[in-house]
Amino acid sequence: MTRRCALVAGLLVALLVSGCTAGGFAGLYNAPLPGGAELGDHPYRVTAHFADVLDLVPQASVKVNDVAVGRVEKIELSQDNTTALVVMAVSGDVRLPANADAQLRQSSLLGEKFVELAAPPAAASDELADGAVIPLARTNRNPQVEEVLGALSMLLNGGGVAQLQDIVQELNRAFTGNEAEIRALLGNLNEAVTRLDAQKENITRAIDGLNRLSSTLRGQTDAVAGALDGLAPGLQTLAQQRGQLVAMLQALDQLSGVAVQTVNRSRDDMVADLQALAPTLQKLADTGDALPDAIGYLATYPFPEYVMNPLKGDFVNADVRIDLDLSSIMENLTRSSGPLIPIPGLSDSGQSGLTLPPPAPALPPLPIPAPQLGGP
Repeated sequence: MTRRCALVAGLLVALLVSGCTAGGFAGLYNAPLPGGAELGDHPYRVTAHFADVLDLVPQASVKVNDVAVGRVEKIELSQDNTTALVVMAVSGDVRLPANADAQLRQSSLLGEKFVELAAPPAAASDELADGAVIPLARTNRNPQVEEVLGALSMLLNGGGVAQLQDIVQELNRAFTGNEAEIRALLGNLNEAVTRLDAQKENITRAIDGLNRLSSTLRGQTDAVAGALDGLAPGLQTLAQQRGQLVAMLQALDQLSGVAVQTVNRSRDDMVADLQALAPTLQKLADTGDALPDAIGYLATYPFPEYVMNPLKGDFVNADVRIDLDLSSIMENLTRSSGPLIPIPGLSDSGQSGLTLPPPAPALPPLPIPAPQLGGP
């Protein structure tokens, strides 16, 4: 009986060893958890990069909207030793976009870790397929309870919580007796914020304009640098000629003083000249349209203005008769009852103007030769 038991035990041990060796048994991590997700006949595998997987273990759940849809198959370090690779098996009936996110969450305060897959707000048109990789930018994890408690401990022990009482006392001391001023300050602050809110479009346009200006300046960095470098010699020259510039400005100051004195002393004469010029300007203004018409007539004298209308080229046909009979001219001048040209200087002494001497006797007419016949 004892031999039989030993033989059976040996056979069982051999079978277990041979089964583990053939199937690649790696401990309890290969044993599926009770109540796990049903992967179906055609699951697909997804790899996600995490910066820290905490205490996530294989066979952990993979959930979508808190529903288990897969499990974690393998966790290993990436080739560059910077991220953790989590290989997940997901049921083939689950459809997720190609840009799905992966988050490491915890089922309860002290519960197990699991991976949650979720679709982002801007979901892609393609679906998450077998062999897909979720990069580090689309993975995240929730804070641990230990981290929250550690941060709270640091806040309570070394933070500013102990000074809250002093801060409250100082605020009460500052506010006591200044309620009216504080109320007015809050009212002014509300009004300022309201005005800023009303001008938000202008502020936005100004910021956009500054953005465009900064972009333009950035594009012209070399030109601006060259201009600044070129200013250095000019500034050095100005610094060397500082004494001459100061002397020039002082001379201009003296010149302005002399000019002011000259204007002040000649003010009466200038005003008198302008007043004397006023009647002449008034007469010119009274002429109205007559003066421009006369100037226009002078351009075509002795012909009227419309005589140039039939002129189509650089010549015009005209018949001109010139009377050079000086006796007729003198006779016409002597028949005038008034002076020929009044002279203002002679009018004060009683003479009315310039008079002509008495006319000379008329000259006999010149003989006119008789026409000769037979000529050409």
